[in-house]
Amino acid sequence: MSKVACPYCYHRIELAKLHFQCTGRVTPGRQRCAKAVDEERKRLTGYASPSWPTFPRPPSGSLRLVPCPDCGTPSGIRACPVCHTPLPANFADSRSPLIGMVGGKNAGKTVYTTVLAHEIRHNIRRRFAADIWFAGDQQGGIGSVSDWLADYEQALFTDSRLFESTASAADGIKVPLVLQWRQPKRSLGREVHSTTTLSFYDAAGEDMTTQEFVNAQAYLTSADGLIVLLDPFQLKGAQDRIKVPAAGRRDSEPPINVLTRITELLRTSHAVPAKRKIQIPVAVVFSKIDAFFPVLGDGHPLLRAPDAGPYYDEAHGRDTDEHLRALLAELDADDIDAHLRAHYKSFRYFAVSSLGAEPDYDRNRVDAGGVRPFRVDEPLLWLLGLFKVVARSNP
Repeated sequence: MSKVACPYCYHRIELAKLHFQCTGRVTPGRQRCAKAVDEERKRLTGYASPSWPTFPRPPSGSLRLVPCPDCGTPSGIRACPVCHTPLPANFADSRSPLIGMVGGKNAGKTVYTTVLAHEIRHNIRRRFAADIWFAGDQQGGIGSVSDWLADYEQALFTDSRLFESTASAADGIKVPLVLQWRQPKRSLGREVHSTTTLSFYDAAGEDMTTQEFVNAQAYLTSADGLIVLLDPFQLKGAQDRIKVPAAGRRDSEPPINVLTRITELLRTSHAVPAKRKIQIPVAVVFSKIDAFFPVLGDGHPLLRAPDAGPYYDEAHGRDTDEHLRALLAELDADDIDAHLRAHYKSFRYFAVSSLGAEPDYDRNRVDAGGVRPFRVDEPLLWLLGLFKVVARSNP
């Protein structure tokens, strides 16, 4: 039976057993259903607004249009059978690998997620001739799509304002940021469209500081691939090579500690034997790489942009991976590479800068030149290339 992870509660669900949600429309001669807070949805996702009732599909009948047992109105709105959240319309029609995003405190994960979402919806969609939009009643745990845009994207790109540190969610539950990616492909000589659901959960960095908190992050155990953000300011030899701002020294923790906790969770939750490696691919992302620009020099390979075609540039990605591995050795941080080689079958290093230049940490302001994203899309495109959602060049 085909199982995928719900992009809202992260439980694995069977596509043939999806529930349906009432449309709220009136059927002649019947009473309209009433909206109410779904306690299970609230418990599992943090969504506390009233919603229409959900119900299972009867044993026989259509898989796409089912009458509500209370009001009789046919509905094609499918919902997760676990958390009761309505699913995107094309969720069950094509594979939607779940990409988990995780990082330690001060790794810049909220800024990275905001910039990546902006790039996906503006530049990447044009590059891949894709239609990309937000899916769901609530985004990022704060309210509607317009609320999220005002609080995050507009604050960063329009007001040039950085965010406060992400607070831990109550009971470790928070509504994720969910987007749908629909693009044309050629199959047997004709054009077809495939839709992929992307779900990003912005856990607080503090949630990665103990094994207990890490174990409570349900999205990590269901993820098909992981983007792990590490703070390069905390690498052993970084302070000998670059000027680390005071904000980068507060509540710091070595990146290797974050990695080992994630590894422990994945090994136990997936019952990976000691003799085997973890199969989940991991994009290991060093954020704030702009701080190293003066040290690397203008001609350094890490500063070269990859090809901008509608694919992931595999050759350039391998080259970046090798140069970052060498940089780790130079910074006396090759324990990270040793750990990844010992525990993961597939991983790759990435160097990104969400802002493109060092911000004013004291004033929480973006550089006067504005947000200039540097290679933020590559970790996601690498993973989507592995899952055959996007093409790869020069594999």
